[in-house]
Amino acid sequence: MNEIWRRFASYNLWLQFEPPVGQEIFHCDMKRGFIKARKGEPEVAKLLTTESPAMRIGHLAQRGVYEFHQHPQMLGRIDAVEEIAEIIQLNQELAEVQERVIFILTKYHQQPILLGKKIIEFNRGDEGFPPPIFMKQGTYRFKFYAAIDCIFAEPDGTLHILDFKTGKSDFDVRQAYLYLLAVSYLYPNKPAIASFYNLETGKQSDPISAKANTLEAFKIEMSLIAKRHLKELKLYEDNPAEFSIIFPPNPGFNCQYCLVNSICNFSAVELEVAA
Repeated sequence: MNEIWRRFASYNLWLQFEPPVGQEIFHCDMKRGFIKARKGEPEVAKLLTTESPAMRIGHLAQRGVYEFHQHPQMLGRIDAVEEIAEIIQLNQELAEVQERVIFILTKYHQQPILLGKKIIEFNRGDEGFPPPIFMKQGTYRFKFYAAIDCIFAEPDGTLHILDFKTGKSDFDVRQAYLYLLAVSYLYPNKPAIASFYNLETGKQSDPISAKANTLEAFKIEMSLIAKRHLKELKLYEDNPAEFSIIFPPNPGFNCQYCLVNSICNFSAVELEVAA
């Protein structure tokens, strides 16, 4: 494979290198190794296709809000939540997932924050990788991926990027800046802002904007992430026996939520069972 096609960066990849402030204790480089370097192994690939309840809730919440605006007449109906739940086949999910998604849909039905907005883009949440944005930093070329939940236009024409959240995690402002970077390529010369909205708690961030020099700084950071990632992949391909050295583990409490804990030799979950 041509090396240039392996050069890529995204917020998700950056998160796998550097977690949000305060979450460092839960960070594990070995998890990145499984996800990025060993994803082609059948056993690993099977585990990585399994969605945790938290992931399912996030995806179904996004899909539900999307469907509300595909069928805007439902927002005025008493049975709207039941109808949307049927469309997204919520009854096939775990009880925990069903309960929380129903709560989210009910809350959004009561307070549809996108009602009346001029929506430009709205993703269902299950489209997979978005088309890459080709970037150049100096002589270094790489692909940048940004999966944006929703973009709508403010009355003055400003593009507003809205990212939906679920759960209790704090907003990571890095993600907003990367969305703004993406939109500067997708909609050049258009003013833009970004914000977060938690569909469960109703918490919304203040709008975030960025000047050209700030976006340039984030583009530089993405090029560095792309280089670090490619370097690791090459190291592992040349030295597969040194997997745990290239991707050092950090076993602990967070192992119980890791998708690959059943095959990780360093998983705290496995250590407890063995004990």
